[in-house]
Amino acid sequence: MSEKGYTVDQERLARFAKAMGHPARIAILEFLARQECCFFGDIHEVLPISKATVSQHLKELKEAGLIQGEIETPKVRYCINRENWEIASRLFTAFWGQPVCKKESCCE
Repeated sequence: MSEKGYTVDQERLARFAKAMGHPARIAILEFLARQECCFFGDIHEVLPISKATVSQHLKELKEAGLIQGEIETPKVRYCINRENWEIASRLFTAFWGQPVCKKESCCE
């Protein structure tokens, strides 16, 4: 547990969810996940997003650990961070796989 009372897994899941909280970031992740190897190039050329917007979204995804990238002049290389991708997959699966109230409506 952290000092705030959350588990490490809860904090990681929240960070991954926050990073994925924009449709452009989902599009970037889907694009990178379809690549056979790291993508060399400018993502704004393959997705209908401005260069500045792409940079901000890539920064968020990288800070969350979902992607990794390196500047290799004159291009930038981006890849899915496979280790964190597996962790995120495990955490989301566990979260959504929790049993919920079996009543028709829990709020009544």
